[in-house]
Amino acid sequence: MLSWDEEIVPAAPTAAPTRPLPAAMQASAFEQFQARNQGQQRQDLELGLVSTSKPEQVSEQDKARRVNAADKRIINGQTDVNQLVPFKYKWAWDKYLAGCANHWMPQEINMQRDIELWKNPNGLSEDERRLVKRNLGFFVTADSLAANNIVLGTYRHITAPECRQYLLRQAFEEAIHTHAYQYIVESLGLDEAEIFNAYNEVESIRDKDQFLIPFIDVLTNPEFKTGTTEADQTLLRSLIVFACLMEGLFFYVGFTQILALGRQNKMMGAAEQYQYILRDESMHCNFGIDLINTIKMENPHLWTAAFRDEIKSLFLRAVELEYRYAEDTMPRGVLGLNAPMFKGYLRFIANRRAQQIGLDVLFPAEENPFPWMSEMIDLKKERNFFETRVIEYQTGGALNWE
Repeated sequence: MLSWDEEIVPAAPTAAPTRPLPAAMQASAFEQFQARNQGQQRQDLELGLVSTSKPEQVSEQDKARRVNAADKRIINGQTDVNQLVPFKYKWAWDKYLAGCANHWMPQEINMQRDIELWKNPNGLSEDERRLVKRNLGFFVTADSLAANNIVLGTYRHITAPECRQYLLRQAFEEAIHTHAYQYIVESLGLDEAEIFNAYNEVESIRDKDQFLIPFIDVLTNPEFKTGTTEADQTLLRSLIVFACLMEGLFFYVGFTQILALGRQNKMMGAAEQYQYILRDESMHCNFGIDLINTIKMENPHLWTAAFRDEIKSLFLRAVELEYRYAEDTMPRGVLGLNAPMFKGYLRFIANRRAQQIGLDVLFPAEENPFPWMSEMIDLKKERNFFETRVIEYQTGGALNWE
């Protein structure tokens, strides 16, 4: 085997150098080459493969129409939404890249231990089984509501292309989350009709969804348009409901319950998927809050005292609805948790969301009863995601196009 330090010896003697051609023969060879080249050029011109025209000069008027980052706006912008750059909202692009880096798929998680535990009559208590089914009953449709709100409503009213780019990624992640819940339901062999219809048949779940649906309907209405103070406040209100109350509050009882199961080595596959979903939703919430605060900064006239009071009322209603859901999912203590513990937790989270968008604390002196949840949310403290992957992705060159 060759080493880069070894002297390379030719395998056979090189041939003796040839004599140069006579000048007349050299000229003849060059003329033949030139003729062939000219013939190829004529053929290319006839086929339209090359152009003889000079590059077009961009007029000063066209240059003046190019997008200026300073002219961009989150809503009611007049710049071309098809031009991603120049960036103005770099935070949105950074979140898009982070979302892509966090990509995962449900079927990568092994559910075998969960299946065995669920099928074992003594594997879980009845309260634990109720908790799992109530959880899935809410989540199987919740992310579909979120996706519909993005794709059919929010996206078309946002005029910053870098923010739209993140919304596209977020919509895909909502689809992955719905897929994850379906994967868990299918793996455990649950009654799909019961689980997927819970948002119509279980009061605590139905009430949360009924709270959200009007804020979806107004944005998905084809006749709704921004541009007036009233319409812009309607959009801002819906963004707050979805970022701060749905993704930022309504999901946290369920997340805490399933992750608590995982901390006791139960339903580990489901808990792993919930952890990845929590990571995604935490970023969705943070993106939404950045979006809200930027709209406020660019449109300070929307943030009136009356509007703030209305938002506070929505916060209080959301806390009440989520606490009722906690009581329904946990009628008795389980996993070292009980419903009253969630009252303080929900108030703690509501305070945090309120402060993040510039509202006063709603519930003074509330503390986090579940500090371990903060570690779950903090991406830097999570284990290496790729350590648990069980399926390899195909690279571009290996994809099967058949």
